[in-house]
Amino acid sequence: MSPLRLFRVVAVTEALTWALLLVGMVLKYVTRTTDAVVSVGGMLHGVAFIAYCLTTVLVAVDQRWPVGRALLGLVSAVPPFVTLWFDRRSERRGHLGTSWRLATDRPTGALERPAAWLIRRPAQGLGVGVLAVAALTGVALLVGPPVG
Repeated sequence: MSPLRLFRVVAVTEALTWALLLVGMVLKYVTRTTDAVVSVGGMLHGVAFIAYCLTTVLVAVDQRWPVGRALLGLVSAVPPFVTLWFDRRSERRGHLGTSWRLATDRPTGALERPAAWLIRRPAQGLGVGVLAVAALTGVALLVGPPVG
């Protein structure tokens, strides 16, 4: 899967879970019919948010994004649906490649070495990604939901 395709799938997933969470919030706070959708949507969105952030870092390292672009990518996960805008903008500007640079290029620096390992071993990279998302989700659950 190319950086463009991976980033698109995760950005769209993050936006869809935002939509689910917003529907749940309307049902809970506006119609006062149920809070079940907030519980499910909140968990799914939290997982998608973490996956999007990790994917953004991996793609940013591989595609050699400047720090500002990487931070904009990360921040785009906070307001609803902005990951879609960032994804399209990044594609239009040529910031999302159709191949992984670190699949063949020699990694340099502390961030590129683990990124190259993940990219060159897709099955293990997927496993590490799933474990990282699960671990960070666990930490978020221990910390608790946002107060508000």
